[in-house]
Amino acid sequence: MAGLRAVSPRLRALAGAGAALAVVAGTVAVVGFGPFVQGIVAVTPAIIVVAVALAAVATAAAAWRWRIVSAGFGLSLAWGEAVGAYYRSQFLNTVLPGGVVGDIHRAIAHGRSRDSVALAARAVAAERVAGQLVQFVLTLGILLPLGLASSLAPLAWAGGAMLVLIAAAAAVVAALPSGRRLIAKEYRMLRPLLTRPLALLGVVLASAVVVAAHTAVFVVAGLAAGVDGEIADLLLVALVVLAASAIPVNIGGWGPREAVAASAFAVIGLGAGAGLAVSTTFGVLAMAAVIPGAVVLLGDRFRSPGGKGIIGSGRSA
Repeated sequence: MAGLRAVSPRLRALAGAGAALAVVAGTVAVVGFGPFVQGIVAVTPAIIVVAVALAAVATAAAAWRWRIVSAGFGLSLAWGEAVGAYYRSQFLNTVLPGGVVGDIHRAIAHGRSRDSVALAARAVAAERVAGQLVQFVLTLGILLPLGLASSLAPLAWAGGAMLVLIAAAAAVVAALPSGRRLIAKEYRMLRPLLTRPLALLGVVLASAVVVAAHTAVFVVAGLAAGVDGEIADLLLVALVVLAASAIPVNIGGWGPREAVAASAFAVIGLGAGAGLAVSTTFGVLAMAAVIPGAVVLLGDRFRSPGGKGIIGSGRSA
């Protein structure tokens, strides 16, 4: 049983990676290989520079959010340390299966430097959940009123149905004694943050900046890929596609994102091929934008005694 527990996370990661590849392959098989190539060809040095700059804004905002949450847990985190660790985390999440290895590494490195790995892990988890929650609320808050009056009405209705399902699931959990205990436990854990209105406001603002920056990268990808559509439509589709990217069955974001982008572009009348092309361009730009994380990782390796770096020391303990 112990061996199964040790292997199961790896199997889950491999299964997730396999599912992501299957989704991408299936989308390409249905839509065609041409749009995929078109999306890659659309990438130029100029738009890579723009994407890297926008990603720097998103990373700085995410690092700010992490510092706010960490402070709520009583953990200090210097600004430069937070930005560098977040870049490193994003790079590892992109190049390694599962999409969470970088966050685990970030939590362990921060926790060991403060002699509290468990608390640092909770802070990272809370920071990521808070960011995704704000992204979800923003997406629905914008999509529902605007999408219902546009060609994205089917997606708006789908978003509304998802909101109803989530509310129903939350009600069921709250009705169960075990669910109430879980909610009470999570509240106690997050109470240092939830009882600080200014901290919550900072988390929301930082998360909104992250979403805005990533949305802008998607719009840049759409323009680079030659999509002949309204900027407003691209913005709405971007929010939907970014929400799909958060589904934990992907490889560096690749997977459901491509299928959802193809479907969303087909819904607004621009064609599934255009959606796959834009998603491909966005994926390449997203990978290029986290290259600074590789530089941070290399710097850690050279600064660490014996050249093992933070990752090496993390595995040895």
